[in-house]
Amino acid sequence: MNKPEKTSTPVNPPNLRSTIVAASSMPWQPTQFAGIEMKILYSDDEGRSTILFKMAPGAVVPLHEHTALEQTFMLEGSLEDAEGSCGPGDFVWRPGGNIHVAHAPNGATFLSVFNRPNRFFDGTKFFTAAGEN
Repeated sequence: MNKPEKTSTPVNPPNLRSTIVAASSMPWQPTQFAGIEMKILYSDDEGRSTILFKMAPGAVVPLHEHTALEQTFMLEGSLEDAEGSCGPGDFVWRPGGNIHVAHAPNGATFLSVFNRPNRFFDGTKFFTAAGEN
């Protein structure tokens, strides 16, 4: 592997520096949904977020709409809906407008990237507006 020359190493100004998130040492935070915990790795004022989720066996994400592209990479367990099931190493993406109920019959851990917050039909407030959770 080629190593960069020391003289060519760029120095970014503070506002352009990398942000390292020590996710492995972050505590799991409860969500409004029974059996679902999360670690918010990134969120911004535009409504974008990257979240690590852990669902207990049998946990359910109630009926919701993805208001923009959502992408999920499965780490452990399985996540299921009426359109299929994905397990460890699988990747699923849903376009804006996709409506579903997701559940983890045997539990699951996965990383999700949202371009905009979801809309929950039961009125649950979970990343429903920028800065709101």
